[in-house]
Amino acid sequence: MKMSVNNILQDKRRWTTFQLIAFRISFVFFIIISIPNNPLWYKHVFAIDWLNLDYRDLYDICRFGSGVNWFGRTTFGHHLQGYSIWVNTLFFSVAAGVLWTAFLKLRKRERYEYDKLFYWLNVIVRYRAGLGIIGFGFTKLFPVQMPYPSLGILDTDYGDLTAQKIFWLSFGIVPWYQVFAGILEVGAGTLLFFRKTVPIGAALLVGALGAIVVVNFAYDGGVHVYSSYFVLLSLFLLIPYYRPFYDLFVREIPAKVSLYLPEFNPAFHYFSVGLKAAALFIFVGVFSYLQYIDFRYDPYKQPSSAGVQELRGQYNVTEFKLNGETRPFNPYDTIRWQSATFEKWSTLTFRINKPLRLDLSNGGGDPKRDVNRTFELSGVAGGQRAFHYYADTDNQMLYLEDKYKLFPDPRNVTAGEGGDRGVRNYLADRRLNDESPAISLEEWMPDSVRHKFADEVNDVHPKARTTRRIREFAKADELAKKETRKRFVVNYAVYDNGNKVILRGVDENRDSLYVVLDRVVKDYKLAPGKLVAGQYD
Repeated sequence: MKMSVNNILQDKRRWTTFQLIAFRISFVFFIIISIPNNPLWYKHVFAIDWLNLDYRDLYDICRFGSGVNWFGRTTFGHHLQGYSIWVNTLFFSVAAGVLWTAFLKLRKRERYEYDKLFYWLNVIVRYRAGLGIIGFGFTKLFPVQMPYPSLGILDTDYGDLTAQKIFWLSFGIVPWYQVFAGILEVGAGTLLFFRKTVPIGAALLVGALGAIVVVNFAYDGGVHVYSSYFVLLSLFLLIPYYRPFYDLFVREIPAKVSLYLPEFNPAFHYFSVGLKAAALFIFVGVFSYLQYIDFRYDPYKQPSSAGVQELRGQYNVTEFKLNGETRPFNPYDTIRWQSATFEKWSTLTFRINKPLRLDLSNGGGDPKRDVNRTFELSGVAGGQRAFHYYADTDNQMLYLEDKYKLFPDPRNVTAGEGGDRGVRNYLADRRLNDESPAISLEEWMPDSVRHKFADEVNDVHPKARTTRRIREFAKADELAKKETRKRFVVNYAVYDNGNKVILRGVDENRDSLYVVLDRVVKDYKLAPGKLVAGQYD
């Protein structure tokens, strides 16, 4: 297929009336969804500390357009109402296009001028698609979007996992395939920065993201709208190539692509080249480094704080006492712990035979606090509970707080208001929860103890101590006072070279608790390999 680029204005009759009306509608529609129109986006950009960047800073610059605009907000999940924002935008665009047509009939503008508009609309759309998919792809290239299963998830019955969770875990156990998907997305996005490689990049995105759309519908996933967004942008970018592709691959005759290219003066040409180089440097080079730091030290779906080394592992609960009363093992007991796991990070999970509310968020959002990183409990039905803990190793005390939220935080909210702004979740939980009142923050962790964990913001590698992280943790104390999480405190003692752990304390219902854990080594056929996020040594 031969491509020719024409700098000469085309025949004025090349644009039919139907094409002009369709273009005007498309112009309004794609401008609206390709240019950020959410005030939070601009607030976020102006709040960025460019000398101490977090990967989420650049990610949130890239992520806009599909979720929020003047005509509503996208909902997540498998339902079709997530596309309602596009329908609203299309209705407005049709009205605007009709008014545009009526107005220009009076002015009798020349049709060839639309070649220029089409060129610039094409530039906007391909840069929007390129930046967006690069941000989307880096979370796979450095595999943090779909982590390897935690010990608690491995201790969960297959039938207690949602369909979406099963699919994401299927990606998590083969990280190199996740890396391949990331290379494909980042590579396709980079190709969109160059005019001559646009058809290759756009075609790759239609295939790759189209498959993701289908997968999210099939597995009740939550990112079908955002994936469809890039398919839509890519299909638009391929408009000049449909007829040549058909002639070449179907009719098997020579084909030519004629594209209009405005003539630029040398100053503007150098400016555009410099702007493109800067975009590639920031959103490919710098972004790659920041995403590696996140993968290596602070993966956003896994807690960043290391757990107590001697506690890590899986355990059978061989003895369980509540208020001094021994409860022998019974698989139908709704109170007794059946098994427990201590992750390599600061999470304790345990199983009980009790139905719990299901978290369908799949651990999304952009939380910085470990207690808000919920991938290990999202999509897990049955009686699996997950608690984040602070460890006072001097006194062998664990201060635990429930990671479950009644209403998961909104995903990917810009301006530093993502996964750590969910106070209203707990205020709502206070009204809907029919269990015993939660232990207050002061009762759970007195001021005499709290100072030991006041430096939690720095409990990560120095390279990951970003301004964004510091900003989020600055709000932690205020949020903690309003939260009504389930909390309890236990003392731990380790015996028999780490093979036995005894927990003593008071649970979230203020009942005395005595639990004997015996370590068990399970022969899973899965192996995490070397490409695993986080640093917990």
